[in-house]
Amino acid sequence: MTLAPALTDMILDNNPIRAHDSLQRFLFENAAIRGQIVHLDATWRAVLERRRYPATLRAVLGECMVAAALLSATTKFTGRLVMQIQGRGPIQLLIVECTSDHTMRAMAKWTGNVPSGPLATTIGDGQLAITLEPYEGSERYQGIVRLVGNSIAEALENYFAHSEQLETRIWATADGYQAGGMLIQRLPTTDWVDPDDWPRAVHLSNTITRKELLTLPARDIIRRLYHEEDIWIFDSIPFGFRCSCSRNRVTDVLRVLGQVEIDTIIADEGRISVNCEFCNHHYEFDRVDAKQIFVTGALAGTSVRVH
Repeated sequence: MTLAPALTDMILDNNPIRAHDSLQRFLFENAAIRGQIVHLDATWRAVLERRRYPATLRAVLGECMVAAALLSATTKFTGRLVMQIQGRGPIQLLIVECTSDHTMRAMAKWTGNVPSGPLATTIGDGQLAITLEPYEGSERYQGIVRLVGNSIAEALENYFAHSEQLETRIWATADGYQAGGMLIQRLPTTDWVDPDDWPRAVHLSNTITRKELLTLPARDIIRRLYHEEDIWIFDSIPFGFRCSCSRNRVTDVLRVLGQVEIDTIIADEGRISVNCEFCNHHYEFDRVDAKQIFVTGALAGTSVRVH
């Protein structure tokens, strides 16, 4: 593998590529193709530690987290990207949030047993929505497509084909301890390109194995797959788990319910109990707290479960 000299010195000497909880960008020097490789180890385990998911659902949710991290690296914005899948099968809802600060959180809802199989079996008829929510300035953007494909990777490839009009291939996998994946994308260009570039890159990338995605450092993957190509490797980006829930955000959600509803819950239960559906953190409000809900201000809401 040949690297551009300036980047070789910077990456290999000063910023070694990390295999865990990081995203690695790379670019084909002589072809209009870019790629990303992501590893989510501690980040993925932090999600699993907060809720017990069935084995099949764990695999799908892990693939969703990998796909969302890869997708976020193709978008330049300051805010959060939310990937949401809704279905009518055993898996009813999957949500992954990835911020421009490279933090992630995820959750899922299901009913009954979740059998193994393609998305038609695990999720059924459903839709995939990608939402970009800037922190300030730009308008909110959302793309929605029908859930098509046997895997999360295939569903995202269909999204790119229909919403972004970009040829994209994705490989994603997860077990109970690690999650990893790779994306390559054909970039739009007005320059002449060799028509064999993209098929060759796809063919080489298709030789990646599940074990390699989970265990090999990004640099080793790039070297194994593309050792005959000229590749530019950029700084790796660390990822980590972080939930944005807070007592103030929960207060804002309760305020939306209205004082009559809050007073009814207090009268019936004596207190209000709220669990964040992402990190499972528990919040409680007694009668005094409930009165303060409609007196003090609070921040924007979060996804919570109210009992």
